[in-house]
Amino acid sequence: MWDYSEKVMDHYRNPRNVGKIDNPDAVGEAGSLACGDSLKLYLKIENGIVTDAKFQTFGCGSAVASSSILTEMIIGKPVEEVKKITNKDIADQLGGLPPEKMHCSVMGHEALEDALKNYFDEEITIPLDEKVVCQCFNVTENQILEAIETNNLKTVEDVTNYTKAGGACGRCKSAIKAILDSYWAKKDADKPKLTQTQKILKINSVIENQISPELQKDGGDIELVDIEDNKVYVKLRGRCSGCKNSHMTLKIFVEQTLRETVSSKIDVIEVQ
Repeated sequence: MWDYSEKVMDHYRNPRNVGKIDNPDAVGEAGSLACGDSLKLYLKIENGIVTDAKFQTFGCGSAVASSSILTEMIIGKPVEEVKKITNKDIADQLGGLPPEKMHCSVMGHEALEDALKNYFDEEITIPLDEKVVCQCFNVTENQILEAIETNNLKTVEDVTNYTKAGGACGRCKSAIKAILDSYWAKKDADKPKLTQTQKILKINSVIENQISPELQKDGGDIELVDIEDNKVYVKLRGRCSGCKNSHMTLKIFVEQTLRETVSSKIDVIEVQ
């Protein structure tokens, strides 16, 4: 059984803005009934502002919650601001989602993108030269690369959790791994090489100046315990200690921040 935040449970049990809008200015769709999850998003837009948003979805509780919170995030916002929303923003607004359910936030983002393309009369078909990697769920190479870059994905399992690619017959898993290996090899080649001493100093600096201040805003904190090569051992303090969502804080925030700023090979391990 997965751990869900109170906000996820609230939006699942009491979803906001369910239904459809008559004469909408934009409609976006993502997923499919055949794949087990689908979402239809309706927007009303006046003078460049989203004045109303409603949704119809078929799927799990995480899909309902992601769709519900998304409508709250965009109502009253300028379209130009709405265009900047990512699936990570949706998950963060919910207080995090289990890794196995992150594809629900991705579906919300894809439906929003589709609706905005519809509003601006942009072409929404897949280009003929775009490679479909996962035939079962019709996931393209560009969609996988976008998910890897946006969410700092490292493994085939991560990609499956966020995009569903590789989640059916599994034949595309080797292709997904090749995409991951190529992407991260290029990213690592672009980063300046650090000595172990430089790496330790950089990790200390990032934890002290970027990570710790953010955790302190919610009454928590973090303590660096040890560093062994690419393994970073930490203790969570304050309200973060013992929190049921602490593993998501470590993986989605702490580890991702260190991977983006220091090295993509870093693994963060909690010490009890």
